[in-house]
Parts: sequence; C-alpha cells; structure tokens
Amino acid sequence: MSSDLRILHLYLSPAHNYFGHHGGPAGEECVVEVPQVECIAGRGLRGDRFFDYRPDYKGQLTLFSWDVFLQLKEELGASAVTPAALRRNAIVTGADLGSLVGKRFTLQGVGLEGTEECRPCYWMDQAIAPGAEAWMKGRGGLRCRILSDGFLRSEAVVAVQ
Repeated sequence: MSSDLRILHLYLSPAHNYFGHHGGPAGEECVVEVPQVECIAGRGLRGDRFFDYRPDYKGQLTLFSWDVFLQLKEELGASAVTPAALRRNAIVTGADLGSLVGKRFTLQGVGLEGTEECRPCYWMDQAIAPGAEAWMKGRGGLRCRILSDGFLRSEAVVAVQ
C-alpha cells in the first residue's frame, strides 16, 4: 500500500501559530513549502516546530489526503485556501490514511508508524472556513512516528529561497 502513496506537497512550520495559543490570537508564523524534508528517527523533521518536542511524540510527521483537501475546499466554498492552511507536513495521494493507523509502513524509504488521526482543532474554522473543524472530524489526516532516518521529497516544483 505504501508504494502507492505519493507526496504532492511538503511543509515545515518553524513555529506554532495555534498550538499553545488557546484563549489568545493565532500566531503569524509562515508555513514554508519545501522540496524535501529530513526525517530523524524518534525526533521529527529537522526545522519543524515539533522537532524534539518530546520523546516518542506521536506527531513527528503529519499527512493529509489531497482528495480530502479538494473535497473540503469544494464543500465549504473555500476555493482560495491552499494546503498550507492545514498545517500538516505532507499532502499525499494514493492511500486511505485512516487504514494506516497502528501500522508500520515505508514512504520513500523512510520507516513510519501511523499512530492516530491528526484531529482537527477549532482553529481550522479560522484558517480554512467556518465549519472546517466539524467537517474534518474523522478525516483530519494521519500522525506518524518516524522510525528511520531519511529524506522525503515532494513532487511539487518548489523554488528554494
């Protein structure tokens, strides 16, 4: 199954915009689209806000389905929203992400373990459109632990700054 999984976009978020901001305004840190990310087993993505967050963290890498993103935009009338608004690391196609919870798999040679759904939070209503949090329940993506070092590469053409 993981051989069918393709990465269409990759993102790093150097700082938190929502996590830890409960009761206050969202942060204004940019989400950066990158051509590749470095995965470090047990630690996360080098340069991401959750790198070395805590030992054995369940969300060292987050995946979101491209097809679900397109459906979300259409059903909520959010045509101008980009995948960066989801604040997931990889936008993918080719697999039912929910079926990977509790499973070990390989993506571009990097060993991963699907740990749980990446549940949406109330900030999604602000970042995407009103109703996004409720719409995304059960289809918020996949949180993963990184089991082996390596690099993941995006199919998107990304200008390196």
